[in-house]
Amino acid sequence: MPMANTTLPLSGYRVLDLTIARAGPAAVRLLSDWGADVTRIDAPAPLRSSVTGRRRGSDEQNLHRNKRSLCLDIKRAEGSEVLRRLIERSDVVVENFRAVVKKRLGLDYDQLKAINPRIILASISGFGQDGPYCDRPGVDQIVQGMSGLSSVTGEPGRGPVRTGIAISDTTAGMFLGQGILLALLHRERTGEGQWVHTSLIEGMLNKLDFQGARYTVSGQVAGQEGNAHPTQVPMGTYDASDGQVNICASTEKMWSALCTELDGRQLLDDPDYCTAELRMTNRRALDARINALTRRHTARELEARLNPAGVPCGPVYDIGQAFEDPQVRHLRMTRPAHHPVLGEVNLIRSPINLSAFPHPAAFHHAAPDPGEQTDEVLAELGYGPDDVAHLRAQGAVG
Repeated sequence: MPMANTTLPLSGYRVLDLTIARAGPAAVRLLSDWGADVTRIDAPAPLRSSVTGRRRGSDEQNLHRNKRSLCLDIKRAEGSEVLRRLIERSDVVVENFRAVVKKRLGLDYDQLKAINPRIILASISGFGQDGPYCDRPGVDQIVQGMSGLSSVTGEPGRGPVRTGIAISDTTAGMFLGQGILLALLHRERTGEGQWVHTSLIEGMLNKLDFQGARYTVSGQVAGQEGNAHPTQVPMGTYDASDGQVNICASTEKMWSALCTELDGRQLLDDPDYCTAELRMTNRRALDARINALTRRHTARELEARLNPAGVPCGPVYDIGQAFEDPQVRHLRMTRPAHHPVLGEVNLIRSPINLSAFPHPAAFHHAAPDPGEQTDEVLAELGYGPDDVAHLRAQGAVG
């Protein structure tokens, strides 16, 4: 059955998911989590990617929960007809094909609009829909390097470092999801669909934020600062007697409170640190002196001293510790989803909180195996059992 929860804000919208990899599915996940009826197109088994073949793994379960799967070969004539019927009834089509492939498959915006004038086409790519790099393959690792992100990540002098997550994929997916919602709002007012698109490189250049603006406005090219903040001092990672903590004391009030709480009043009287500019200039010496003070305390003691004084301080966790933190457990950042083979799997919920739409106690359903709802979706499109058998015999569906 389609998504049955009619109490969520995107209930009633139909989304066709033609994406692969991570960025596109992340955008669609935003819609499926909030009630959209998402039909995901998976290739039949002989054509299936290795990524799709891992559907029962933790990554794909987290990417594709709340979606239905139809195995369809859209390159075959019979498969193309099924796709046309899906487009006719859809509100949004999400894809990440190269421009030339999109055109060949009949999936560019003008072609879709001829089938469904209200359709919203949402496209994601590595480097944009046109320009000299539009046909280049774009994956997270490449874009982290080309956006400049790797050049500001890591310790000074030790070479570029990638972040520990696929940040350009998830960033582009998040922005595409926002773009889809904007297009839906516009259609509500005007009845008009449109083409929404973004790319990994656009998403990451935007995500550079103040580091990018340092160049575009002032011509400054930022470098690596390790765990230290590039422009605010003191802010970074400091030693405790039993580990490490992050501390921010970037305002005058925070600076004074930090020195007071750590019994470091001598720092306040030191002319080398009496202004923010001097603290920036003398950062390395200052960090060494702060470390000498923080090493006298455990991480918990530092949190207990500094946070009540208005100085943000927090531990440096591994991922397991992060999910077991009392505040994170209070927020209930995971929800169960029932899988017929895996049982109950705990997946990471949307971080968006709406007062009118509390998060459901569980996900509507776990990520489906490829083609799990093929018969169901085809029946909704008007195909009878004999029609489905014929499509299977032709290799158009699986």
